[in-house]
Amino acid sequence: MGDQENYYGKHGEPKKYDPNFKGPIQNRGCTDILCCILIVLGIIAYVAVGIVAWTYGDPRKVIYPTDSKGQFCGQVGTPNEKKPFLFYFNIMKCASPLVLLQFQCPTTQICVENCPDRFLTYLSVATTQQNFDYYKQFCRDGFNNFTKSPVEVLRDRDCPAMITPSKPFTRRCFPAINTQKGVVMVGNSTTFDDGRGDKQRNVTDLLEGAKKANVVLEARQVAMKIFEDYTVSWYWIVIGLIIAMVISLIFVVLLRFLAGIMVWVMIVLVIAVMGYGIFHCYMEYARLKGQSGSDVTLKDIGFQTDIRVYLHLRQTWLAFMIILCILEVIVILLLIFLRKRIMIAIALIKEASRAVGFVMSSLVFPLFTFLLVCLCIAYWAITAVFLSTSNEAVYKVFNETQCDFSGNTCNPETFNTTNVTRVCPDATCQFAFYGGETYYHKYLIVFQIYNAFMFLWLANFVIALGQVTLAGAFASYYWAFKKPDDMPAFPIFSSLGRALRYHTGSLAFGSLILAIVQMIRILLEYLDHKLKGADNKCARFLLCCLKCCFWCLEKFIKFLNRNAYIMIAIYGTNFCTSARNAFFLLMRNIIRVAVLDKVTDFLLFLGKLLVVGCVGILAFFFFSRRIQIVQDTAPTLNYYWVPILTVILGSYLIAHGFFSVYGMCVDTLFLCFCEDLERNDGSLERPYYMSPELSQILLKKDADTLKSSESQS
Repeated sequence: MGDQENYYGKHGEPKKYDPNFKGPIQNRGCTDILCCILIVLGIIAYVAVGIVAWTYGDPRKVIYPTDSKGQFCGQVGTPNEKKPFLFYFNIMKCASPLVLLQFQCPTTQICVENCPDRFLTYLSVATTQQNFDYYKQFCRDGFNNFTKSPVEVLRDRDCPAMITPSKPFTRRCFPAINTQKGVVMVGNSTTFDDGRGDKQRNVTDLLEGAKKANVVLEARQVAMKIFEDYTVSWYWIVIGLIIAMVISLIFVVLLRFLAGIMVWVMIVLVIAVMGYGIFHCYMEYARLKGQSGSDVTLKDIGFQTDIRVYLHLRQTWLAFMIILCILEVIVILLLIFLRKRIMIAIALIKEASRAVGFVMSSLVFPLFTFLLVCLCIAYWAITAVFLSTSNEAVYKVFNETQCDFSGNTCNPETFNTTNVTRVCPDATCQFAFYGGETYYHKYLIVFQIYNAFMFLWLANFVIALGQVTLAGAFASYYWAFKKPDDMPAFPIFSSLGRALRYHTGSLAFGSLILAIVQMIRILLEYLDHKLKGADNKCARFLLCCLKCCFWCLEKFIKFLNRNAYIMIAIYGTNFCTSARNAFFLLMRNIIRVAVLDKVTDFLLFLGKLLVVGCVGILAFFFFSRRIQIVQDTAPTLNYYWVPILTVILGSYLIAHGFFSVYGMCVDTLFLCFCEDLERNDGSLERPYYMSPELSQILLKKDADTLKSSESQS
């Protein structure tokens, strides 16, 4: 008895039996008002940042190419509306190191209607007066060849010295390079005249310039292909997500009526799906034996954007097979080790199924949370884009030869009257990038950090609102002695109303703590990225330890917040009091937490894996055109892994949304049962609010656990 008193004194005093207690307290007051005011002010400031960003930002800077004057090519309502392509006067200068330093070619760039389709030089056109009208469209606006000699035209960069056959790529004109029998050609020629009286040059010079000019566009090329895949497969992705939603809904409904059978069906199917994955990987591994190129290692092939390249390697399928075998063994060992606890978890899931049956609106409530989270993501993404494009055009001095003014900022309108043109005759003032020197532009990074922080805070607040709403609804079920007579008419709406009216500050408090930890983790990841090339092993080790510690801290805070929200929903106390009471309650029932709660989470996680596995396998066979019946129906894709990964990720989110209702229900009922058990002093003299069969199982299991621990001691 003394040990029990010391134990309870260490972890708080349990609540006493109260015959008048009937669930979530109705008479409650507002909690954590200061945090409520703080989040309201934060939202107002967030809206102000968004308005400022939308006022100064211009997403066209990301979409459209920009000429040497900082004007957009192809943008409606501008002088270049009918000129959608960017043309480089001398693309060979893009091989300069300046491209890598400033992401801009040191050559004049103009907007044109079409890319050139032939080899021509200005000297030949000016001399013969043939094709001049065609050539003139690649000169500066307002150019008149009658007032200047060819030497002056080329000196003043009014026209390019030459044009070459080109093709548009990401709205830019690049040489139309092709390979015939291993020979690199532009058009049908391997050499060209550079238009400056020099000897014939090899087209490989053009190739080198095009590669450097494209160094910033390689990522955009992949992004455009991914976007193209989405445009041709989006409706199939939607169908896949609908299938995932139907499967998840079927599982949840079947859990309502056949909880025990469905849990074992989920376990068997998960093992079967992973077993089929192992068999399929082995068959692919055996099929590739002896095929040319299949024995190349992953290290030798390096990174490839086309995933199909990896699927032709035996090593890829061997790695998949080993990973699946390890997962299969882990799942089987866990099931063997937890076989006795699974029966208790099934009983707890059955009770959760009864609760969901009385609160059916809880199945669709995650859609409300999902829509609010999507709204937060959309606002954050749009604000981030507008903030990143709210800079002003910055012009710098570009020069082919050595010049002290090279790289300095300049004004294109007054550049010709400055001393720079006299010191460096061939210097030009060209658009370099978007930036700015005002206070607004200097603190753009601060606005971006605030944008990210508010996104984390609001997203966590929305998730917390969903958790406390479900907890309040399921707590009203548990503490209703006569179900459903003692329950509110609309449990979800009643719980949501209480949360918003009384506990906005507490939810803001809990989500603020979590957002701060997540923000620190993001900053640590940024520092780790910056220190990757550093030789200071001590700093790397310290940073790794910090990342690990904050990861653990985030997981603990999420667990503590979740249980604190349950106590808030039941008793209406503030966040700190609720977190303390929940933590002490769990510590007083630590054996039940380890034995029951986490086993139930594991079973629900297997259900999510089953949904994702079924839909993922179906998506893989469909988009990879391995189903003969629908081969012609499947869309032609650049990367067929794009819709597959999208479907898998979306399926997991959908399954998580449905199964999270059960997860929150189990956590709420478990915490309520722990309170109920303490109120009854662990005896059966007074009735329990949970079903009698589950109460008997849990109490009997506690007795068995105590006996086994005593015998071991």
